[in-house]
Amino acid sequence: MAESPAHAFGQKLGEFLEILVEHLLIPVATKHGLYIDRKGLRPARKNLKKATWTDKYGSKHDLDFVLERGGSDSKLGDPIAFIEAAWRKGTRHSKNKVQEIQGAILPLVETNSYFAPFAGAVLAGDFTAPAIQQLQGLKFKVLYFPTNTAAQAFQKFGLDIISNDTTPRNEYLAKIAAYNAFTHTERIEIIQEMIKLKQQDVDEFIQTLENSITRQIISLRVLPLHGRAFEQNSVLEAIDFVANYSATAVDTPVLKFEIEIRYCNGDKIQATISDKNNVLNFLNNYLPVTPP
Repeated sequence: MAESPAHAFGQKLGEFLEILVEHLLIPVATKHGLYIDRKGLRPARKNLKKATWTDKYGSKHDLDFVLERGGSDSKLGDPIAFIEAAWRKGTRHSKNKVQEIQGAILPLVETNSYFAPFAGAVLAGDFTAPAIQQLQGLKFKVLYFPTNTAAQAFQKFGLDIISNDTTPRNEYLAKIAAYNAFTHTERIEIIQEMIKLKQQDVDEFIQTLENSITRQIISLRVLPLHGRAFEQNSVLEAIDFVANYSATAVDTPVLKFEIEIRYCNGDKIQATISDKNNVLNFLNNYLPVTPP
């Protein structure tokens, strides 16, 4: 079955939003020496065309953008930011889309919790306030370009992107033809116009991203836990044990280390590691990077 013009035009707008997000991220990546993983062939992931990352449960997630520290075309780096882009026409599916975004990113944030990665979403079109608030409640930073804002930017270059359920097929075909006729320079100019219309929100999104990238450790707590576990058969026995327990000078081996790292932007990393060498390897990951 041939693809409907309405769906095809929606795909064009979605691709445009990805170009916009890339336009925002390239200066950040260049400034901080980061690698941007995105759609396209990359030897580090065996030339898969999608930016596919695997969580600790073995599930694979196709993402739009990942900022990596120490990454290159041939080497996967440490993921320090996951950012998804989504354009939706009509609010009836906005809830489903944000659930799709959180379902892709949150398992990867959990998997890479040692890096406390930034979770972001750049949305455009029609999204309800509750849908956006759902992402924000899960600690996503959201940048949103409503339909009217995007339409204003496109209209300046002669394309009316507004449509509804009664928009005829030939109008969609005309919109697609007009979009395809834009040069690369004109598309960048539309992007710049959209950014200008939401400049304060864009600046806040980028600043929050940069704060996450450049954050500094303000405290590091290491708690070695010694001793052995005492198993009780009832709550009363446990109460009696604690009431009569007295610490002694008997030396006992370290069972595990609890580590907590706090950053100046409020981020926090917590880890529990049993092996001393693994603790040292973990802490070495947070040493300041020394320029070559």
